[in-house]
Amino acid sequence: MSIHGLILEVRVTGCRKLRDTEFFTRQDPYVVLEYATTKLRTRTCTDGGKNPTFDEKFHIPLVEGLRELTVNVWNSNTLSHDDFIGSGRVQLHKVLTQGYDDSSWPLQTRHMRSAGDVKLIMHFDVSAMNKMGKSAAGSSAHYVPPPMPAPAAPTLASAVPYTGYQPSYSAYPAASAYTTYPTPSPSPYKSPDAPPPQQPFAPVGYPAASYPPQPYEKAYPPQPYGQVYPPQPYGQPYPPPPATQSPYPPAPYPGTYPPRPY
Repeated sequence: MSIHGLILEVRVTGCRKLRDTEFFTRQDPYVVLEYATTKLRTRTCTDGGKNPTFDEKFHIPLVEGLRELTVNVWNSNTLSHDDFIGSGRVQLHKVLTQGYDDSSWPLQTRHMRSAGDVKLIMHFDVSAMNKMGKSAAGSSAHYVPPPMPAPAAPTLASAVPYTGYQPSYSAYPAASAYTTYPTPSPSPYKSPDAPPPQQPFAPVGYPAASYPPQPYEKAYPPQPYGQVYPPQPYGQPYPPPPATQSPYPPAPYPGTYPPRPY
């Protein structure tokens, strides 16, 4: 059943064994109730110390889906900011189902240490919630939706007999009165002949090959004067070059030569 808009009565009776935030004087506590966007504050209990008494009553409109109340306890200061003593969360399940709850709820510091407890007495009219639920159920039971209008029958268009496609026959168009252009005569100029194909270059003769390498321990034949011998195997000497031919014929007697010209 919905609790939206119903009133919850909360009475803050007092606190016990609060955390003391003063060193030389007695603290002045007060309580702040928070529910949804509603904030309610009690009066300040001057010199209340650790066990202040308030005995104040508040009426809080409930919101559907929110069944938790937050309680914050502060110490009022005149020359500086108020000191935070502790806070706690109050569950509303018991009071919303039974109509009454007078429990004490623990308080904790920001470091999750014990800061005392607060005593609340809450009242809720369960019969009002039941009546609201019955009235909503009765109104929904007697509600009869209006009849829906019957859909209008679709109107059919009058049938038109199909006469078929009638092609239009027409004669070919008359010949044009304009004369056609004469066929162009061949040009008297002749296109230049293609260039003659290039003659391939004659193959260039390679120099005569030298003697092939000889077998091992076989000397090369004597080469003409001024011609280089091919490479010899390792450690094999080249043959001696031929002797230079003398321009004079051999002497008739060995060791005698005719006189040479100057």
